[in-house]
Amino acid sequence: MFEIYILKGFFQKFKAITVIGILLLDITIYAQKTDFNMSNDLLLVQLDCKTDIDDLHTAAGLATLLHHPDYKDLNYFAIAGTYGIQEGLYVPPNELMKLAFGKNWADAHNKRDKSIKQVVKKVEKTIKSGSSVWVAEAGQSDFTADWVQILVEENPSLNVKEKIHVVQHSDWNESVTEPVKLKYAQSVTDYHKIADGNAVGNGTPGLKSDGIVNWDSKLNDNHLTLIWNTAMRLGNQYNGKDGRYLNESVAEGGLDFSDLSEVCYILNLMSIKDTDEFFTYFKVD
Repeated sequence: MFEIYILKGFFQKFKAITVIGILLLDITIYAQKTDFNMSNDLLLVQLDCKTDIDDLHTAAGLATLLHHPDYKDLNYFAIAGTYGIQEGLYVPPNELMKLAFGKNWADAHNKRDKSIKQVVKKVEKTIKSGSSVWVAEAGQSDFTADWVQILVEENPSLNVKEKIHVVQHSDWNESVTEPVKLKYAQSVTDYHKIADGNAVGNGTPGLKSDGIVNWDSKLNDNHLTLIWNTAMRLGNQYNGKDGRYLNESVAEGGLDFSDLSEVCYILNLMSIKDTDEFFTYFKVD
């Protein structure tokens, strides 16, 4: 009986230590800093734009970030239409993308092959200079898998895990990625899974609000104001329409740029708590 009691106590302690270890591991994963090199690395922001309108707000959030003095020289490229196998209609973002990023974006919805070639060319240039590529997966990984596969075919000796870093925050995004392509992206690249940007308090900026955000009082800039007004107008135009996903937070007057949480992770901005803190951080006087 004494031995049984000792063993029982041992296993109880072992289970407790294991649970604590797992929790600490999770905290470490979500709190770890990336080594993004602002001077040389390339940031790819890939927006699926199907069928949720949150990527419209995410594009506006990215434009806001790029306006900040610390990020005005950020080497980035945005791609719209990087969706996976989910059903539903596309949310046309072209008006907003042109306004927010000029010519520094690609339309993978209408010109997928051309967009893949553009990305591969930019990635090859970045890697040949000795730098790395970071992908904010604001959607599914199908597009990533496609361009990485071509990159590998053209550069068979490339150490992809060392040079290509992919960041994903959404379980749903993974669930509507073509399974073979998801597995490829996860196994071939340096794949980071962070906590969901739709929630507050999980170690990742919660960039989705259920109520009105007074963003306009903090962005004293005509161009940024136009970008946000355009994002919200298009969002309201397509939100829940013709079978598209109904983003209830946006329908109630809130904002949803939760996919920007991955950009925050890449740029080590994980201390931002929510949408209000985001606009405070990137305030324009």
